[in-house]
Amino acid sequence: MTAELQDLFKFLSFPSISTDPRHKTDVLDCANWVVEKLNGMGLEAMLHETPGHPIVIAKNQHDASKKTVLIYGHYDVQPADPLNLWDSPPFAPEIREGKIWARGATDNKGQMLAHVLGIEKTLAEKGELPVNLILLFEGEEEIGSPNLAPFLESHKDELKCDIIAISDTGMVAPNTGTLGYGLRGIACAEVKITGPARDLHSGLFGGAVANPATAIAQLVASLHLPDGTVAIEGFYDSVRPLEKWEREMWAKVPGVKDEDFQKVTGAPALFGEPGYNSAERTWARPTAEVNGIGGGYQGEGSKTVLPAEAFVKLSLRLVPDQEPQVILQQLKAHLEKHCPLGVKLEIELGHDGKPYACDPHSEFGKAAQRALKATFSGEPMLIREGGSIPIVQAFREILGTDTLLLGLALSDAQIHSPNESFPVENFEAGIRLNRVLLEELAK
Repeated sequence: MTAELQDLFKFLSFPSISTDPRHKTDVLDCANWVVEKLNGMGLEAMLHETPGHPIVIAKNQHDASKKTVLIYGHYDVQPADPLNLWDSPPFAPEIREGKIWARGATDNKGQMLAHVLGIEKTLAEKGELPVNLILLFEGEEEIGSPNLAPFLESHKDELKCDIIAISDTGMVAPNTGTLGYGLRGIACAEVKITGPARDLHSGLFGGAVANPATAIAQLVASLHLPDGTVAIEGFYDSVRPLEKWEREMWAKVPGVKDEDFQKVTGAPALFGEPGYNSAERTWARPTAEVNGIGGGYQGEGSKTVLPAEAFVKLSLRLVPDQEPQVILQQLKAHLEKHCPLGVKLEIELGHDGKPYACDPHSEFGKAAQRALKATFSGEPMLIREGGSIPIVQAFREILGTDTLLLGLALSDAQIHSPNESFPVENFEAGIRLNRVLLEELAK
């Protein structure tokens, strides 16, 4: 096994699950390992405490004549549950079929460490970097980065940079360089319906009082029209329409045809907002999704009860120029308007993040495309991303800097799911990409 893979295996072995307080020490241990690695390479790295998990900052010796590049990543990971669905332990990485299997392999430890190791190789060979470098690695991305924006505000002078690079997104097909120039935003909420003071016998009381489980189902059904269009009043008012050049370009992108989406997802059929294909729906159209729903008896067999409460967890993916707080208020108004009679509605608004879009044809965008072309075969593809990295828009608003999204993840990586993986060749390509990218950005 190469030294680079040994480093990645060690990095992946930390169960740095940011959402679970039981893993607070694991998250800290992981952050300390990152600091030790960066200092060992010859950078100046420090751990910065926050009210939550720490932020790691590292720099080289800066030269006023050079461009300054900030590279962002996150060392925290999603929970590994359900564990019984993993083919190998999630924090004991393995290589099978040319892939590294572990929680965080793609999201984001493999992609993040590829940049670190590219920097290490350049320093070992040349003794210096072509740019002023700032590395910013956080431990709270998977919980919405609650402490990163305040950190940026209080450290914005020392984090001032010309451009930001992130590899925490996807590539459209194997060995196909992909530059992301947009991200969907997100707005989350949890809704609870309560009815009787306790579970009731469904024979003695069914028909006499409202059933919270039925009410939550009716409320969820009200969110969409039968064709999949979101029915929240005002939801589409601020949506930035797709440009003609985007639709024409995306039609040529490999691996994102409707049949590709169906194959990757294993869904019996595709479904979504009319007038758009699957790539357009996921990259440039907003959605309202149910992430979890429950209420009443969940065990084996029957239990004839009328449940006292039911709940649903919602996330809305947003596109430029939707404002998360405006959308959340529209959602709240919709839920209140459509709540069935006879039950009590409770709405808890959750975390949110703004959508992001930049010009892929800027000078830095062209430099990124040259680096991708040198690393992978053929011309790079320009896409928007369906996922969310809320801090990217905060980078723009606080630091005044655009972000290049240089994805190394494949669509079958199963991030956030059991059996997450990352191709070894993508990890190695990421190391090469970093080295070319810094040279191109320096120009």
